[in-house]
Amino acid sequence: MLKDKHIIVGITGGIAAFKTATLVRLLVKAGAEVQVVMTPNAREFITPVTLSTLSGRPVISEFFTANTGQWNSHVDLGLWADAMVVAPATASTIGKMANGVADNMLVTTYLSAKAPVFVAPAMDLDMMRHPSTVRNLELLRSYGNHIIEPAEGELASHLIGKGRMEEPENIVLVLDDFFARGQDLAGRRVVITAGPTVERIDPVRYISNFSSGKMGFALAEECAARGAQVTLVAGPVSLSTRHPAIERVDVESAEQMLQATLAAFGQADVAILCAAVADYRVDNVAQHKIKREGNEPPVLRLVPNPDIALATGQAKRPGQITVGFALETDNEQANALGKLQRKHLDMIVLNSLRDPQAGFQVDTNRVTIITADGRQTPYPLKNKREVAADVVDAIHQLILSQKNA
Repeated sequence: MLKDKHIIVGITGGIAAFKTATLVRLLVKAGAEVQVVMTPNAREFITPVTLSTLSGRPVISEFFTANTGQWNSHVDLGLWADAMVVAPATASTIGKMANGVADNMLVTTYLSAKAPVFVAPAMDLDMMRHPSTVRNLELLRSYGNHIIEPAEGELASHLIGKGRMEEPENIVLVLDDFFARGQDLAGRRVVITAGPTVERIDPVRYISNFSSGKMGFALAEECAARGAQVTLVAGPVSLSTRHPAIERVDVESAEQMLQATLAAFGQADVAILCAAVADYRVDNVAQHKIKREGNEPPVLRLVPNPDIALATGQAKRPGQITVGFALETDNEQANALGKLQRKHLDMIVLNSLRDPQAGFQVDTNRVTIITADGRQTPYPLKNKREVAADVVDAIHQLILSQKNA
């Protein structure tokens, strides 16, 4: 799957840089075109001549070539690449990437990259488990980067622990697997709902919930990265999309989300209903700000909002797949199964607010995927981008099972 792929290999100043020569050789052998970008410190561990010989391209280390003055455009590199791999990634470079410190060619190239980025950390075990490194890696994950976890073993300090850069052969397998599954939704249309809905009380007040939209946006990026054309129907959130295959439709209320979702669902193969839709809205929205008068509070009459998951489940035609989410506080499995059946879903993703690291406003989630045939697959706590990959893997299996039925 790496044949003719454009791969940027970023090398930073760590002893594991010697292993990157093998990584470059293996990528070239697999048919990839490789452009090496080194930090100045990386040249202390491995020479540009070695890497240029292996890649067949001049190595880039500075913003311009000293003897000719030729400018090396990090923007052009970012557009050229199908993937970027930073191996080894030191604690310093990880911190710069996480916080946008663009003081060298490698980090500016990373900040310009439109393609997926893979980061292979390598450092001593105490640096690896330092809270700042842990936080910076979590930040990179939250941005959508892929972290290739380091292995355990003897380190440069001769201590034993986690911090060895993953072996080049395994990094190549990670890339090959990514591109292999990267087109398993090619030609598919997916509509995804994300975030909260806002139901107005008056011009300045509203009913809503704590949804951040992170899970839905992660699903949109994952589906697009795997070849789908995505319509993302988003409630009011502060997130942005990156992939050009995502068409974003911003809405406010449940009624607006319903109309936008059904309009896209007519041409869609899959609907992923991830939004936290307000169950109720105010019957008569005040046209002017409600004033506080005396001690009598205003009386708000609430009416039910449309059930978007039920509406899509009822509207789906043979071959379409609908996926729901169930955020529960008690009787999780029973409630999720009931929702799956009532709303004619093919699959439901269960998570619980009893887990403080899952649900609203956090970057991680712990889910159980339940399919219409009763299969339940629990997953450990993961970053929401990784959870999105698990959900899309399960959707792809449903598509395959339909083909084979």
